[in-house]
Amino acid sequence: MAKELSTKDRKKLSKKSFALPGKRKYPIPDKSHARNALARVAQNGTPAEQKKVRAAVVKRFPSLGKKKKST
Repeated sequence: MAKELSTKDRKKLSKKSFALPGKRKYPIPDKSHARNALARVAQNGTPAEQKKVRAAVVKRFPSLGKKKKST
């Protein structure tokens, strides 16, 4: 499970720790939060936001961009 970010902790995060830094939306300080950001933007984000969040997550955590092979 992702560690819950308190308001205080969220305010301490740098712009690089957000998938949409201008809006400070979708925090991605670690892989768990990055996965959560992808799920949340898929539910509530516009197609443009989805594309930007996916790009930010893959840039920061390249292993999350790889698709799993089915056997």
